[in-house]
Amino acid sequence: MTMPLEIITLPCLSDNYAYLIHNPASGETALVDAPEAGAIKAALSERGWGLDWILLTHHHWDHVDGVADLRDAYGARVIGAAADAHRLPPLDQAVADGERFSLLGEEVLVMDVSGHTVGHIAFYLPGAEAVFTADSLMALGCGRLFEGTPQQMWASLSRLAGLPPQTMVYSGHEYTQSNGAFAATIDADNLALQERLRDIASTRAAGRPTVPASLQLELDTNPFLRPHDPAIRAALRMEDAEDVEVFAEVRKRKDNF
Repeated sequence: MTMPLEIITLPCLSDNYAYLIHNPASGETALVDAPEAGAIKAALSERGWGLDWILLTHHHWDHVDGVADLRDAYGARVIGAAADAHRLPPLDQAVADGERFSLLGEEVLVMDVSGHTVGHIAFYLPGAEAVFTADSLMALGCGRLFEGTPQQMWASLSRLAGLPPQTMVYSGHEYTQSNGAFAATIDADNLALQERLRDIASTRAAGRPTVPASLQLELDTNPFLRPHDPAIRAALRMEDAEDVEVFAEVRKRKDNF
């Protein structure tokens, strides 16, 4: 029987998350995104781990700033999107949408989730029931559309929503409380959302991360995944609109919230 991967949620900077993925059988470790080197080095040192791979989701500085230092310190190999390679740190392995590769004894599926940026990717590990989405699908939210269109982001979110509902979603920031406050403005009667907001409040009061969260919980409570919901459509007065139009309005309102 193989040992399950160990996944560590690692706070970085003011509100970023990086993730350490460790195979206890082989002793190998991967990192998803590198907002800063110091916190990651400290976490590795505390556990006595090295660093074999760094997986990058997109080029924004708060996801890549620690790469050079960590590569120098550990000799880690860097994996990122071929489509974004011109804006990423130098890649040892460039991957594309739909590509599968082996990491830590697990299969990894690369998913293009453009919207926040063009060329943003997510890493889905079906065997570990985990998807690393960074600033695409987030806890109770989604990333701002800095480069992509509502159509691109809605297509990306729809793909992620189609993963098995027990999949745990590892996103890139601790924005859950503010995202929840917004969600309540357009989905006020959602009992699952109300319960989640109570859980978030107690979790944050205890100083714990609110991510990861299950995809099922996101499907039940995240307004960016729920443009089909009659209550949200009624709140927006968009009962007859297309899903992507409702999504675009939700994103617009969140931007102005």
